[in-house]
Amino acid sequence: MEEVMDPGEETATELEQAAGGTARKVALRLLIGAVAVAAVTAGCWCWIDGQRRIETDDAFIESRIHSVASRVPGTVAGVAVQDNQFVHKGDLLATLDERDFAVRLADARAGLDVVKNDTSADHAQVEAARAELQRNQAQLAQAELDMKRAEALVQREVMPREQLDRRRTDREVAGAQVREAEQRLKKALATVGLAGGGRQGAREAKQQAAVEQERLNLSYTRIYAPVDGYVTRKAVEAGNRVQAGQALMAVVPLSDAWITANYKESQLARLRVGQKVLFRVDAYPRRTFTGTVQSIMSGTGAAFSLLPPENATGNYVKVVQRVPVKIAIDPTSDPERLLRVGMSVTPSVLAPRGTAEIVRDALHLS
Repeated sequence: MEEVMDPGEETATELEQAAGGTARKVALRLLIGAVAVAAVTAGCWCWIDGQRRIETDDAFIESRIHSVASRVPGTVAGVAVQDNQFVHKGDLLATLDERDFAVRLADARAGLDVVKNDTSADHAQVEAARAELQRNQAQLAQAELDMKRAEALVQREVMPREQLDRRRTDREVAGAQVREAEQRLKKALATVGLAGGGRQGAREAKQQAAVEQERLNLSYTRIYAPVDGYVTRKAVEAGNRVQAGQALMAVVPLSDAWITANYKESQLARLRVGQKVLFRVDAYPRRTFTGTVQSIMSGTGAAFSLLPPENATGNYVKVVQRVPVKIAIDPTSDPERLLRVGMSVTPSVLAPRGTAEIVRDALHLS
């Protein structure tokens, strides 16, 4: 037999199903509303947080590049480093053939010995000139005494006047010899630096300076690393002939690297020295490094270019200028020295701003 459903029970079932459907719709609408509110809230938060960051993708890592050059010409005897090798300050990089410089040093030292010997001879000449002067002075004194005696004898008519004239001539000759001896003594004293405007031992000091110069040139045949860093741009091998000032290689200290970020001029209003920076590197997309704004250039990059623009001539087209900003890298964020010169980075400067200020600027309210 077929079971007959009571009309009252059927109506109750339909009401229950309708109530359940309405509850599900309400719950779905509440869920959609909550998701929408959350999305709007997250979007607003992201937008506000983005307004507190000044970001650019026109930024690169830079560092000081220490060019290593030879200070003297010579032939390379050996190279002690390889490309990209890490070296410490004072490590030997290359050596030049030192034989020519050793010979020059020996020659300079021999010249110094010769000068010392000549100086001893000059002192002996001074003593000889001084003795000759004393002898001539004694002869002058005797000539004056003879002349006075002759004058007395002539007055008593004991000696003819001709003899007196000879005594006077002898006195004049002795006086001239004294003056000549005095000049020879002055010349001898000047030679050794005991007279005149020079100083004693000038020739010896000059030759000693030549010895020191040759000693320096000999030491320049060994080329050392100026700083801690990595060897790069090595352009020298054993047997090469190099000239003074010729670049042999470069040493790059990555521990002193920084970021040069070229920000648009419209982004500089809130950029200040000392602000914290978060930046990402294209080579390590999952890592975030930190830094600090160190300085802001005093002009745009175009103003300091080789050929700066001349806007007063021709048709003018406005171009947004960029200003280089130097960002110091926090060494604790890069302990492994992963950052290399020339890498592209995306820095975000954290510029504190209140939410009210952000909204007011967005709505262009005064």
